[in-house]
Amino acid sequence: MSDDLLDEIEALGARLTDARTAIATRIIGQDRVVELSLAAMLSGGHALLLGLPGLGKTRLVETLATVMGLSGNRIQFTPDLMPSDILGSEVLETAPDGSRAFRYVEGPIFAQLLMADEINRASPRTQSALLQAMQEREVTVAGQTRKLPAPFHVLATQNPIEQEGTYPLPEAQLDRFLVKIDVDYPDRETERAIVLATTGGAEAEARAVFDPESMMAAQAVVRRMPVGDGVVDLILDLVRACRPDNPDAPDSVRKHVAWGPGPRAAQALMLLVRAQALLEGRLAPDQSDVTRLARPVLGHRMALSFAARAEGVMLENVIDEVAARVGRVEQAA
Repeated sequence: MSDDLLDEIEALGARLTDARTAIATRIIGQDRVVELSLAAMLSGGHALLLGLPGLGKTRLVETLATVMGLSGNRIQFTPDLMPSDILGSEVLETAPDGSRAFRYVEGPIFAQLLMADEINRASPRTQSALLQAMQEREVTVAGQTRKLPAPFHVLATQNPIEQEGTYPLPEAQLDRFLVKIDVDYPDRETERAIVLATTGGAEAEARAVFDPESMMAAQAVVRRMPVGDGVVDLILDLVRACRPDNPDAPDSVRKHVAWGPGPRAAQALMLLVRAQALLEGRLAPDQSDVTRLARPVLGHRMALSFAARAEGVMLENVIDEVAARVGRVEQAA
């Protein structure tokens, strides 16, 4: 590792510590949720926040936009939402001289941090409008391609309980999310702190620590961080072991998993383990980062068979078993 890169990593680590302190003024607890959200953004990707209403998902996204210095928009997804409501559309205008011309009006997707609230409530047609934007960072309207602001991140929320009137996200779109983040109930002491902090006369205000240019510079540093061969091998072994058609996959995978993760899962792990190490003040990731990120990265990129669901098999347990087994093999090697 060069001295210049070492200095950049250390400086970025200090700045990220400052950012997490700023976030903690408004987001009490939920340290793992904040960490994974920041890791996804540092990796240049998108995140799917899965949790019940009232757990602070909207507040988190708003705080992240402020602290990371990004322009933010929110879209409340509903069944009657149309693609043009997201992407924008062309309107016909009449000039004072009587001439008429089309003018493009940008939709809310033209933001650096987009909150897609309850994304599974929109129709498949509207959900697909996000697909090109999430992958290509551009949209096509009326035959013309328009670049989205840089950086561009989507943080989508989804209610895991209420499924009436919803449209499950297709596998192709789920795969575009770098990570899936489970937002759980806080413990008693954390909930007490939340109640006291949010029901007084004034609430804490977030402050900007980054700006768009420094955010993109941070993403470039993440991609330059070194990754050891052992970590790379563990990533590949883990992803490939979760595919049921792999003859070397564990029995639990070949028996219970209908389809497994593709190469994009390995790419996501390569980026996220670097961001995880950076957030913890380390200069390079280790194998423990891979196993810790197995659930958030793989959970939405594979599915149980119908028989496995009927038997009550939990996908999280299958992933944990594979991660533990592959990790032991790597350590033995």
